[in-house]
Amino acid sequence: MVGACANVRFFFANTPMPQLEHVAEVFVNLVWGTPLVVLLLGGGLFFAFFSRGLPYRHFGHAVGIMLGRHDTPGEPGELSHGQALAAALSGTMGLGNIAGVALAIVAGGPGAVFWMWVSAIVGVATKFFTCSLGVMYRGRDSLGQLQGGPMYIIREALPKAFYPLAILFSLAGLIGTLPMFQANQLTALIGDTVFRGDLPVWGGPVIGCVIASVVAGVIFGGLPRVAAVAVAALPGMVAVYMLMTLFVIIGNLGAVPGILASIVTEAFSPQAVGGGFVGVMLIGISRGAFSNEAGVGTEVMAHGAARTNEPVREGLVAMLGPIIDTLIVCTCTAIVILLTGAWQTPGDLSGITLTANAFVGQMGSVALIPLAFVALVLSTTTMFTGWYYGAKCFGFLIGAQWQHHFRWIFVATVVFGASVSIDVVFNIISGCYGLMAIPTMVSTLLLAPRVMAAAREYFARHPY
Repeated sequence: MVGACANVRFFFANTPMPQLEHVAEVFVNLVWGTPLVVLLLGGGLFFAFFSRGLPYRHFGHAVGIMLGRHDTPGEPGELSHGQALAAALSGTMGLGNIAGVALAIVAGGPGAVFWMWVSAIVGVATKFFTCSLGVMYRGRDSLGQLQGGPMYIIREALPKAFYPLAILFSLAGLIGTLPMFQANQLTALIGDTVFRGDLPVWGGPVIGCVIASVVAGVIFGGLPRVAAVAVAALPGMVAVYMLMTLFVIIGNLGAVPGILASIVTEAFSPQAVGGGFVGVMLIGISRGAFSNEAGVGTEVMAHGAARTNEPVREGLVAMLGPIIDTLIVCTCTAIVILLTGAWQTPGDLSGITLTANAFVGQMGSVALIPLAFVALVLSTTTMFTGWYYGAKCFGFLIGAQWQHHFRWIFVATVVFGASVSIDVVFNIISGCYGLMAIPTMVSTLLLAPRVMAAAREYFARHPY
């Protein structure tokens, strides 16, 4: 393992990184242009109006389903409703909630946060539709196992002419779900905590190898172990992070109204950071989608594994994700960064380093300890779930009988992510996320009437 890490270090020390960074930047800007933002935001608004706000009127019922009050024993699937939501959240509540928000604010200013909120609100309707379809059109893989996900929805519900969209989703998913960003940012935080920001040249690859060993220990146990770890780890992480945020907010309570006002006004300002109104909207929507994955399609794979014969139930559970992920956790990060002014500090700080500096400025260096715990939970649980998503894409493309080999590829990319530039990593992953959204949103828009027909039938039987 040490020899492999040394080889990785040698490779990246001799790679023309500026060229790679430029290519990655061009790629992500091309994918996350206006057409994709219109597809995600416009599609979400369409779902909200087409359903006459149905998902928003049943939050109480959704919480009851998540808590297991409406489970039916013996139904097909691998996970309970609560476990499916935890697995999906472990994928969405990754370091995008800490590092991704910082990147959004640096690139687009306070106004980017507003458009992240918008992406979450419309994402509620999007997740209801996409994840209802994930159960409604589950398909069999090459081993005969029941699977869910946009590629199976397209294969099972749409004419063969749409099958290339299933291939596009799976190819983009192979890259978009890789753990490079999480490994990169966790390594950066370890560098800040242990090495006081001065990470040795061997630090990235060696830390990457340690993280890779932890990831391998979980993903080799399969999806049930991934879900069990997520259910156990996420509540404690959210509690710790909320307490840290409250400490900062209480200490700066008088400044909070002004910060909230700046988020709204900067979202529509022609002079806003990031290229004015359109630029800030593009940054906020893209980072919001990276955070809550509404319309991307990864969450459909997790919820498609739920143990239920009621597609609408799983759609209702799934819609809770953007609320928890973006409106609560991401907002915590944004308020801390904006209150402390860390994003305006001279220097080249970005990602999790910027967020860490914001907390340290208010709480002292002791803040690095709980933040390291939060980052460890977020990054590792995201990596665990990312393996499941990537393996399903891998199995769809070449056959489920071969997908166990993907574990080794996935573990190797942890070391890769710990050794390269954050800009390269984030842009590659974000660009592939955008590509995944195209087949997911197109298929969901085409099949939306079937979801509404199922919803009307469901609520006729269960008039909550």
